[in-house]
Amino acid sequence: MEVGDRLKKIRKVYGLSQRELAKRVGLPNSTLSNIEQNRVSPSVSSLKKILSGIPMSVTEFFTLDMEAREKVVYSTDELVDVGSDGISMKLVGGAERRNNLAFLIETYEPGSDTGTEMVTHEGEEAGTVLEGALELTVGGDVYNLSAGDSYTFSTRIPHRFRNKTKKVCRIVSAHTPPTF
Repeated sequence: MEVGDRLKKIRKVYGLSQRELAKRVGLPNSTLSNIEQNRVSPSVSSLKKILSGIPMSVTEFFTLDMEAREKVVYSTDELVDVGSDGISMKLVGGAERRNNLAFLIETYEPGSDTGTEMVTHEGEEAGTVLEGALELTVGGDVYNLSAGDSYTFSTRIPHRFRNKTKKVCRIVSAHTPPTF
C-alpha cells in the first residue's frame, strides 16, 4: 500500500476529514489531497508533521496492520465464561485479546463466594450491581451492595465477593490489567 493510500485509510479510521487534519497540522488542504492521491510523496519530516494531528508516530504509521479487523460486537454465545463454583464471569472480548481492560458480566448464584481467602493483584476494579445483592469485602471493610450500587477499589487491597442471599446477583465489572 502506498503512503497516500495508507494515510487516507488511517485518517478515515480516526474519523478525520482531509480539511480537519490539514487544519490541525497547519498545511493547505491541497497538499494533503495530493499526498493521499499519491501525486506527491511527503518527506519524513512532513509525514511526521501530518501524523502529529492524528496522533501517531511514523513507526506506527508504517507498521499498523490496516487489513486486520478487530471484532467489535460479541453475541451472548461468544462470551467466554472464566468463572467457577457458582459464579459465572463472562468475559467480553475473549481471553485471547490483548486489551488493557477486562470487562465482565458476572452472575453470583445464591450462597456463592469468590473464596474464603481474599485475593490481591495489581490494578483497579469497578462495577455495578444490576440485580440482587452482594457482599463486598475490601481490606477490613464489608459493604452490602444492592441493585444500582457501584464500587471501585485498588485490587492491591485484599478483596472478596459473596452472595449471602437466596437470589441471583448480577453485576458488570471492569478491571485493569486483565488477569485472564
